[in-house]
Amino acid sequence: MKLMKRLLAVLLLAAVAAAGGLYWLGTRDDGSTGPAAAAADGTALIERGRYLALAGNCMACHTSRGGKAYAGGTPIPTPFGTVYGPNITPDPETGIGAWSADDFWQALHNGKSKDGTLLYPAFPYTEYTRVTRSDSDALYAYLRSVSPVKQASRPAELDFPYDQRVLLAAWRALYFNPGVQEPDPGQSVQWNRGRYLVDGVGHCAACHTPRNSLGASRAGDALAGGVIPVLDWYAPPLTNDMQTGMGRWTAQDIATLLKTGMSAHSTVSGPMAEVVLGSTQHLSDEDALAIGVYLKSLPATPPASTARTASAAPAAMELGGKRYRQQCAQCHQPDGTGSGTAWPALAGNPTVTAPSPVNAIRMVLDGGFAPATAANPRPHGMPPFGQMLNDDDIAMVVTYIRNSWGNEAGAVSALDVKRARAASTLN
Repeated sequence: MKLMKRLLAVLLLAAVAAAGGLYWLGTRDDGSTGPAAAAADGTALIERGRYLALAGNCMACHTSRGGKAYAGGTPIPTPFGTVYGPNITPDPETGIGAWSADDFWQALHNGKSKDGTLLYPAFPYTEYTRVTRSDSDALYAYLRSVSPVKQASRPAELDFPYDQRVLLAAWRALYFNPGVQEPDPGQSVQWNRGRYLVDGVGHCAACHTPRNSLGASRAGDALAGGVIPVLDWYAPPLTNDMQTGMGRWTAQDIATLLKTGMSAHSTVSGPMAEVVLGSTQHLSDEDALAIGVYLKSLPATPPASTARTASAAPAAMELGGKRYRQQCAQCHQPDGTGSGTAWPALAGNPTVTAPSPVNAIRMVLDGGFAPATAANPRPHGMPPFGQMLNDDDIAMVVTYIRNSWGNEAGAVSALDVKRARAASTLN
């Protein structure tokens, strides 16, 4: 009996020590700040911060539809409940007016609020931690310059046990590695700038890297593509696989897409259209090209998806081809080559060849327009076919375009279309 009690005591102490270790790892601060920047006058610092806020698309989460700039309230749906973007205007009571530059840096770099509260990773501090202290100070200076808005931030509405913030310490210990991204001396200045924008300020991994069951980016699958939870859109791989990624693209193709929303290979839609509209169209030509240069250096790895889809049946291809010639070929051409950037090519289009067919299905169902950018103010659009074609018809035409002109993607079923139709009505 004494031996059993001792064993239980040892196990209890070990459990307490493990919990304490996880809590320490999950709440520790990182002291790195990155290279120091040359001193800038107030106007230049604010302008730099304004540019960084656009590059990071801060408006998307911190400005609600029809609301005041940066006053918060935007719902951010997650598999665990809904988080709301907080007020980051300089209002001293409901915003960040009482925050210092150190407080703001702590939020970006260490994922903690002014009072030390652990922030939910819907705020992408897992990527923002790579941002330098000088860029954090510029962002802070810009946000201090916007009009203050008195509007209380709405608390998160998360399911149990995800609403217990103390558990974030364990999550952070497992998945959060704070630290500024240091330049790679073996690469060019342009490449390093592109990596900094992709991995840090632009937080591209937040959508383009698949996540595990706890919402953390899957190790080893960086930028390998994945379904955006709740929204039911697929963020394609940004690696250089020839079929499903950007292997056919040049760095300039990528820069053009970021600036205009359109390229010879594809047109943005869904959440990425919003990113181009609110963020990447405002990048300098040099930064857009730097992103392209960095992305083109990534390996030609296959997409992260391991799901196997059925091969296209000959009957589906025959009927799908008939529907394509009736409804699609006039714009996208019989051979799928498209017509310039107005009607993008379907051959080699990563939206079409993606492991998940959901984006292609939703474009046929709902149609859509590329974003109206400064470089492309009147984009061509695609009409919706959801009322004209039934689920079987759409399944066959999407199957056809995913398996024609050198495309080698899986077949699409009527059930896939039915699910996408239901998700479309919810979003």
